[in-house]
Amino acid sequence: MSPIAIALTALVALLHLGFLVLEMFFWTKPLGRKVFRLDPQVARDSAKLAMNQGLYNGFLAAGLLWGLWLGDRGICLFFLGCVVVAGLFGAATVKRSILYVQALPAILAAIAVHYF
Repeated sequence: MSPIAIALTALVALLHLGFLVLEMFFWTKPLGRKVFRLDPQVARDSAKLAMNQGLYNGFLAAGLLWGLWLGDRGICLFFLGCVVVAGLFGAATVKRSILYVQALPAILAAIAVHYF
């Protein structure tokens, strides 16, 4: 894989590690509430769901890092595809900005992994 493909894939993995931290550990804290624009009660009520979502983001990051460690384009493309699908679904059901924060970086990384 090219340095660009590696860098973009690593960026997507780091984003998902960041999502894991925000959703699992900071959801009810001021930082998490600010990032996700949550009222304190909504944050408390949805904290367990957010922790579960954060765990899934961690699995996506782990898969991407595993693919990078092995230098395996197929593994990277699979997990980038999962991120794209999750980003498209999130953009359609939660907030359009998820398209730009989650799906677009994964699409760019997948293009780089596939072609470079």
